Amino acid sequence: MKKHIVVLTGAGMSAESGIKTFRDADGLWEGHDVTKVATPEGFAMNPEMVLDFYNQRRKQLLQVIPNQAHYDLAELENHFEVSIITQNIDDLHERAGSSKVFHLHGELLKVRSTYDNNDIKDWTSDLVLGDTCKKGYQLRPHIVWFGEDVPMMEKAIEICETADILVIIGTSMQVYPAAGLIHYVPQNTQRYFIDPKPNITNQKKLTVITEKATIGVRKMINILNY
Repeated sequence: MKKHIVVLTGAGMSAESGIKTFRDADGLWEGHDVTKVATPEGFAMNPEMVLDFYNQRRKQLLQVIPNQAHYDLAELENHFEVSIITQNIDDLHERAGSSKVFHLHGELLKVRSTYDNNDIKDWTSDLVLGDTCKKGYQLRPHIVWFGEDVPMMEKAIEICETADILVIIGTSMQVYPAAGLIHYVPQNTQRYFIDPKPNITNQKKLTVITEKATIGVRKMINILNY
């Protein structure tokens, strides 16, 4: 039976593809106050601005490609069972070939009804006021905003509980509830943390690789030596 690798990825995973990290040091997301573009209150106050913000992010996503780290993780499926739990809203893991990707914070290339959270559809063009679901309710980005529940959290916990190897890439592990997932892996699970500025040091069986994703994933694969 193949060993199960669970990979937790954050903004640093996609940074080398040209996607800016979610929040810069000044607390802004591409020049915007996150409370105005990433909260239900911001959407209620100025839905047109919020829709335009995600339209710009969507256009950017369609212009970039997966980086080597995305492809290397996909290739691991030839040797391991691999589950990727990502905080990223891009589809770069899928485009690189990974088959089991779980998005904690939603997906930029999907929209959903403001009436029914389960009414979700693929969307690659601009989303504007007046775009509605079949029942006539406005569509919104399929993004988990600050203050909203994380629907995939329970599934992510179940996945972590079966990990033989845990790999954390490009995330500060400071944003909850995602940061709490590390506590659900079995005690004897080997852990790898890949980040240029790692801030996790007190974990058992932890190998820290102080590199960006493309270099760090390759180093981890060399350590696995499959």
